[in-house]
Amino acid sequence: MTLSDNDIRAVRAHAQLLAAPAADVLAVARSVAAIQAQSTPAARLAIRARSRGLSAPDVDGSRAVARTWLMRKTLHLVPTADLRWLNRLFGPRNVQAGQGRRTQLGLTGELCERALAKLQDLLPGKALTRQEILDGLAADGIALDAGSQAPAHLLAYAANRGLLCRGQDDGTEPTYVLLDEWATEDHTPDEPHAELAHRYLTAYGVATAEDFGAWSGLPLGLCRKAFAALDLVPAGHGFALPETGLSAPPCPPRLLGAFDTYLLGYRDRELLLDPAEAKRVNSGGGMIAPTVLVDGRIAGIWHTKRTAKRTKVVVEPFATLARTVIVGLESEVDDYGRFLGEAAVLVI
Repeated sequence: MTLSDNDIRAVRAHAQLLAAPAADVLAVARSVAAIQAQSTPAARLAIRARSRGLSAPDVDGSRAVARTWLMRKTLHLVPTADLRWLNRLFGPRNVQAGQGRRTQLGLTGELCERALAKLQDLLPGKALTRQEILDGLAADGIALDAGSQAPAHLLAYAANRGLLCRGQDDGTEPTYVLLDEWATEDHTPDEPHAELAHRYLTAYGVATAEDFGAWSGLPLGLCRKAFAALDLVPAGHGFALPETGLSAPPCPPRLLGAFDTYLLGYRDRELLLDPAEAKRVNSGGGMIAPTVLVDGRIAGIWHTKRTAKRTKVVVEPFATLARTVIVGLESEVDDYGRFLGEAAVLVI
């Protein structure tokens, strides 16, 4: 089916719930397949932009979702019910891919196995912060430099081995819990790669196997095989599921958080972001700035300035914004403030 660029953007934004918000945290996580979550505040904002009526505590307190290291060795938030089979899909790959870095950090195989055994003693019935885990390991003679990357890589290793996952945040500090205690449901799809491809296309609307590979980090051959196992419809420059509606209204203005999945889901981002502005969004080092979405296209970046009385949401547009867009962004800023429980005002 022939689709214009505007059609594709509208379909993608609709698939991402940016034009049709969901009612709860789990509905967002199910629809978007996985939310990048190495930044907890950014993951919260990804859910805010795709829902209505939720607050940050609703996200933090939900046990229907879980965080662990999955796609591209990066922390993602996914439905808890899917945690085990996704861990089995990505865990062994991530363990192998991280071996060189662990060696550089002095995390030998023998040390890692000792640490895993100790974690099995430390964590039952508890949710511990990183420092509490380091203190417990040190008491057993496993000393790690808290200022180095070794603790983070050890925890990721333990998660990819299926021992633990992230729990609820303790104030501003993340906690870690036994996976067996957080995720009691266990099922594996008959074709895990095809199932993941199906969920990816559900979340991203119109895409290619190459896009799926960029998002998942899986080898391109596996991605093409997974696409071939699905009943797909040619759409624009890619493919869609038969049930995907290939007609959607324009997306209203949205404030997306850092590392938002809308932009990270495709290898080729030119349809969503003018290459001339790409460095303002991705300045290097893997950092993806919070962005302003207008009609499904990245139209600027934003940041906050907080004072004792209010939060200024400062938008830096790439071009002059229409009055209707500004009105839409004012509504977004109001919802942003409600979500976080603080007074917020738009500044352009």
